[in-house]
Amino acid sequence: MDVPGFFKAEFAEHHAVARATETALQPAFAGLLAACVTCIRGGGKIMLFGNGGSAGDAQHLATELTIRYKTDRAPIAAIALTTDTSTITAAGNDLGFDQIFARQIAALGRPGDVVIAISTSGKSANIIAGLKQARAMKLVTAAFGGKGGGDMVGLADHLLVVPSGTTARIQEMHILLGQMLCGALEIELGLVPPG
Repeated sequence: MDVPGFFKAEFAEHHAVARATETALQPAFAGLLAACVTCIRGGGKIMLFGNGGSAGDAQHLATELTIRYKTDRAPIAAIALTTDTSTITAAGNDLGFDQIFARQIAALGRPGDVVIAISTSGKSANIIAGLKQARAMKLVTAAFGGKGGGDMVGLADHLLVVPSGTTARIQEMHILLGQMLCGALEIELGLVPPG
């Protein structure tokens, strides 16, 4: 294996996807940020969900919001729907794995809440069911996607599709966009000074 060549090629692809994401997604990011600001100012919460690595991203971002991102400040209401193993396994066993997120949204969602689905393919049945449940409840729907957005297209009010077909690069951009959202929310809500 040509380790230096591999290393350089991975970084080259990462930089190319980052530049393409920066060019393509600023308006969609601004729209999601505005929706989240309205949600939190109105007493709502942000619910995040995904499968596998995207489940980890949902947990990571919910933690950044509820605890802190850059500095100590008041908490921002957020929850990852990927952390309660009793709820997930009960829903999977009793209702089917496709319903593990939709059921939690049905139980916890309130008008004004924002749900953020995270999926590299946009084709997972439980992700689609969660977005459909949120839409049926008239919640604000958002998604971080890739590979064209998959079946999330038309289900998310705010859809940020990373312009790549490579799962690793999409995931890298999802966490970047998610952390940018955390940082921008802190500033827009007046919890930390800009800069």
